[in-house]
Amino acid sequence: MTDIKHYDIIKNPVITEKSTMLSEHNVVTFNVPMTASKPEIKDAVEALFSVKVEKVNTIRQDGKVKRFRGHAGRRNHTKKAMVKLAEGHSIDVTTGV
Repeated sequence: MTDIKHYDIIKNPVITEKSTMLSEHNVVTFNVPMTASKPEIKDAVEALFSVKVEKVNTIRQDGKVKRFRGHAGRRNHTKKAMVKLAEGHSIDVTTGV
């Protein structure tokens, strides 16, 4: 049974050229909260998608400083999780949860 907190851990899948290339190696990329830990991410993916997770790698990315109409601003900090699935398991990120 999925818990409500699992939906708070997995925000959305990252669909970029690089993440699409990683999907050929059975790796799926998700945006997650900055406070999420690797065991929490692993539990959430296994519960929501009914797959077996081998490994979780995370990246913390600082927001860029940008200028808009002469005023300096900053994009939000983000955290991404690259989840390696066990052999024979897959997730179709184009469908909803």
